[in-house]
Amino acid sequence: MSNIALPAVPVEGGLSRYFREVWRFPILAKEEEQALAIAWRDHEDVDAAHKLVTSHLRLVCKIAMGYKGYGLPMADLVSEGNIGLMKAVKKFDPDKGFRLSTYAMWWIKAAITEYILKSWSLVKLGTVASQKKLFFSLRGIKSRLGISDMSELSDIDARLIADNTNVSEADVKQINSRLSSRDMSLNAPVSQEDESTTFQDTLASDGPSPEAAYAETEEFGYRHQILQRALEELPEREREIIIERRLKDDPATLEELGAVYGISRERVRQLEARAFAKIEKLVRAAVDSDMDGALAPA
Repeated sequence: MSNIALPAVPVEGGLSRYFREVWRFPILAKEEEQALAIAWRDHEDVDAAHKLVTSHLRLVCKIAMGYKGYGLPMADLVSEGNIGLMKAVKKFDPDKGFRLSTYAMWWIKAAITEYILKSWSLVKLGTVASQKKLFFSLRGIKSRLGISDMSELSDIDARLIADNTNVSEADVKQINSRLSSRDMSLNAPVSQEDESTTFQDTLASDGPSPEAAYAETEEFGYRHQILQRALEELPEREREIIIERRLKDDPATLEELGAVYGISRERVRQLEARAFAKIEKLVRAAVDSDMDGALAPA
């Protein structure tokens, strides 16, 4: 599988050309997909695997565009999604009756989500809970206060945000600068020849409106900040199941996860219930700890 040649995802610029290139690969009919999947599974036919992967590269692009609001380069999201797609093809069992797109969607989302979580964990924001919360809620706060999201903060704006949070003006400016530098990659031109078209203009998105995205980023981001500590305490399979069943806008079904892990629907439900009970206890403890810290005298 590692020797499959795919169109290269450009590190900087050229995403519009990449999107056009992957859209040239035809969508497979169910019968052809079935035959190719059997050829790969039974005979490790690399050409069959190549056709399966390339015919679903457009699916990776569409899913990756749904995560563009997280402030990470679109090229990185697409690359991670392609890795998830190849894992899906490698593990796909045509005898289960699922279409590859249904099966691969879970692996693509899981790969992109894992990358986002790891990227967030590398952001050095210190250990103060209020700083971490501001990182994921700053856009929503700026929107409510009528502050532009496309420019550096003035001293007055930084003071206004600081007065509405438990974060210093210096930290507010630093966090805003860090978010703005990440957004540059999404608003940059796709090529030197076409500076009017940005990465986020190259595909239509089925995502929410900007207003809904602000609210979702604030809630979903801070929830991840709290949940991440608890998620790390779970076994890998339980952690993946709870993310797919409880933390996604479009949750995976019991049947889909059962197909991924080769277990019954009932077993997936049991693992989900057990993981949820564990994480509920851990999250409650984490929230109580953060609240104690926030209420403690300075």
